Amino acid sequence: MNRVVVVRENKILDSTTHRITFTWDADCRPGQFVMVWIPGMEEIPISLSDVKTNKSITFKIVGKDTEMLGNLKSGDKMHIRGPYGKGYSIDSGYRKKVLLVGGGIGTAPLIPVMKCTSVDVVVAARNSKEIECYVPTVKNFAMKYWVATDDGSMGFHGNAVDIVKEIVKNEQYDEVIACGPEVMLFFLHQFLNKKHIEHQMSLERYMKCGCGVCGSCIIDDKRVCRDGPVFNNYEIDMLKEFGISKRGIDGSVILF
Repeated sequence: MNRVVVVRENKILDSTTHRITFTWDADCRPGQFVMVWIPGMEEIPISLSDVKTNKSITFKIVGKDTEMLGNLKSGDKMHIRGPYGKGYSIDSGYRKKVLLVGGGIGTAPLIPVMKCTSVDVVVAARNSKEIECYVPTVKNFAMKYWVATDDGSMGFHGNAVDIVKEIVKNEQYDEVIACGPEVMLFFLHQFLNKKHIEHQMSLERYMKCGCGVCGSCIIDDKRVCRDGPVFNNYEIDMLKEFGISKRGIDGSVILF
């Protein structure tokens, strides 16, 4: 679905993070993404951080394109294409005990999950500046929550995997849902496999089309934009490139 939407709010969450809210009647699932474009920029994929009638995208300013998005004001127009991809599978049957693990900006796509079901939450980042904008939302929607920073400036002194290892000494979970840097996901996947805890993880790859045509987001034989971006632990077990390499704009292999 292609649509021109009107920006309701462009909220600055911290020095480099923005959340743009807009009204869109598309049916979207937590974990899906959209292709976003305004004149003068390249179309880019961004995960949805709200999926109801008032939707949002949350992103960091990392270059010219995101800087242009960051300059949008209320009333400005934005082109949206999607939603694309396979989102998180949220069991509406028996009551699973679920832990969400967000790494930095990877926390934003997990917010819709927090809002639609009862979960515990871990938010982790390199330092407090990258994490404090998410803490109020986590406080509102999580049953229990933990904060971790690599430098110890907020909460637990350590990374996401370190704190999950501590949490599961006292808590039992049926499933973990995670989004964040692939190095975090790689080691978290290894640990959760050892503990026999099922999990879903959202992977990130370079995307041009977003709908499975161009093949730029291939990992092994999977198209992240169409077969993912969310994969379960059994699917991730089969991905030999997971945590090892990705492809650049020109298709070249880049090692993590």
